[in-house]
Amino acid sequence: MEPDAELIEWAIRHLASFERGSGSDGERRAAEWIAERLREEGLDPEVTDHPAHGGYWWPLGLATAAAGVAGLLGRRRRPLAALVGAAAAATVFDDLVIWRHWSRRLVGRRRRTFNVVAEAGDRSARETLVVVAHHDAAHAGAIFDPRVPETIDRLAPWVFEKADTSPPLMWLVFGGPVLVAAGGLTGSERARRAGTLLSLASAATFADIGARAVVPGANDNLTGVAVVLALARMLRQRPVPGLRVLLVSTGSEESFEEGMQGFAERWWPRLPRETTRVLVVDTVGSPELTLPEREGMLIPYRYDEALKDAVEAAGREMGVEVRRGLKFSFGSDALIAVRDGYRAALLGSVNHRKEPANYHWPSDHADNVVYETVADAARVVAATVRRLAQPAGGSSSARAAASAS
Repeated sequence: MEPDAELIEWAIRHLASFERGSGSDGERRAAEWIAERLREEGLDPEVTDHPAHGGYWWPLGLATAAAGVAGLLGRRRRPLAALVGAAAAATVFDDLVIWRHWSRRLVGRRRRTFNVVAEAGDRSARETLVVVAHHDAAHAGAIFDPRVPETIDRLAPWVFEKADTSPPLMWLVFGGPVLVAAGGLTGSERARRAGTLLSLASAATFADIGARAVVPGANDNLTGVAVVLALARMLRQRPVPGLRVLLVSTGSEESFEEGMQGFAERWWPRLPRETTRVLVVDTVGSPELTLPEREGMLIPYRYDEALKDAVEAAGREMGVEVRRGLKFSFGSDALIAVRDGYRAALLGSVNHRKEPANYHWPSDHADNVVYETVADAARVVAATVRRLAQPAGGSSSARAAASAS
């Protein structure tokens, strides 16, 4: 069964035609549109709303700005630099490792983010595969300007040829307040000055991101949404016994996975870890599909080997090459699943520089999506569903299908 190419392109082009910032009216509109498409495939989706801040630049910007100011004053007020630097470092760490976002609760989560969830596949099956995309879009920022890697690629292409890990930029964000605190505690002027510079640069970067417009977000991540919709149609046309499939599209992923955290609070109690796998499909419109080995902005979370192997094998079955071996310093919805003890993997895509194409930039519009890669992603995910299905397992429909064959 082939994915519907017209459905894929229509979904991406339509949803990219309006702004979908995290926790915005556009995000809600996108969720409702996705739910309507799933209803047309015979499913009964629910749209749920959850508290969200809607922007990582505000809490991180405040923390790094406070550390920068404390660093400026720290030459004569070392205790202040130590205290504020340590508090800022704790805030940044909590946000970047996606623990509980306590700092966001302090500054307020006044928005609502909207998720879409639909049950498909064999609802009586013991095993569950959760397929996740996200429908919100990111703000642009000078830090994402593609001319920087393009220039490096032109002058020193070996940098990208040899690299298998994306730059860990968030360590600079975390390191600023840490150095300010260290300077305050030890009296090291070098540490204080370096920390002040990094903290103020980080605060300026976050202010720039917050001031920029929301990008179209066609590749990141309407391509994933299109795969979810294509999978829903493929499962309707060719049901797969032996595996329950949850189709999920989250909001506020670009605000450090706030929608996925809402999904986790609502659904994890119903999904036993030993029978549940999570496959996140994010940014699959670059030239080459990839299964990163691990991901994380500060702490690297390693993805489940068996699930990665299954997805890779599904790709081989469909004649689709899926690159392995890359390590991302980003943050996706899959991190929430790994953090909470679930077997998870991330299916993404990269260009020849081993980075997502048009990442968080105004050029991330529908005309720049590689639709062949999106269709390949849908083929791979559908083949993964078939591979993970257990026709001899514990569902009545699976046993009936097995005996009929």
